[in-house]
Amino acid sequence: MEARLNLYGNTGAAKFAKYINSAGKVVSDSTLPAATQELVKIRASQINGCGFCTDMHTKDAAHAGETSVRLNLVAAWREARVFTDAERAALELTEQGTRIADAAGGVTDEAWANAAKYHDEDQLAALVSLIALINAYNRMNVIIQQPAGDYQPGQFG
Repeated sequence: MEARLNLYGNTGAAKFAKYINSAGKVVSDSTLPAATQELVKIRASQINGCGFCTDMHTKDAAHAGETSVRLNLVAAWREARVFTDAERAALELTEQGTRIADAAGGVTDEAWANAAKYHDEDQLAALVSLIALINAYNRMNVIIQQPAGDYQPGQFG
C-alpha cells in the first residue's frame, strides 16, 4: 500500500504540515499531562480509523513508558479501571469532540463540566486544541490512505 500523496514531498502539503506541527508544539509544551495527550491522540485516531496515527501514538506512548494494559484498553476506557478520573474526562471530551456529526448537540455540558472538574483553564485550552489538531491529522492521513506500521518513535523529531 502506498499513500495517495507524499505530504512531505509536496511543497504545499509540507508547508501546511510545518505550520500544523508548530501548533502541536504549543499543546505538547502545555501543562496537560503527556500521558493524557497520548491517550487523547490514540482515542481520536481509533474513532477516525487512522491507522497511521494510531500506530504512531501507541508506539510513542509505549516508548514514553505507558503500559500495554492501558494502551490495549483505550478503546474500552469506560469499562477499564486503569484510567484516572481526569483521563476518563479527557477521553469523554475527545470522543464527543471527535464525533460532533454523530450528535446534534455536539459536546454536552456534562462532558465539559466533568473535564473542567479535573483540568484548569490552560489544560482545557490545550485539550480542546489537541482534539482539533489530532482530528486534522487523522483526516489528512485517512484521505491520502497513509499506510501504518512502519513508524519508529521519535522519527519526526
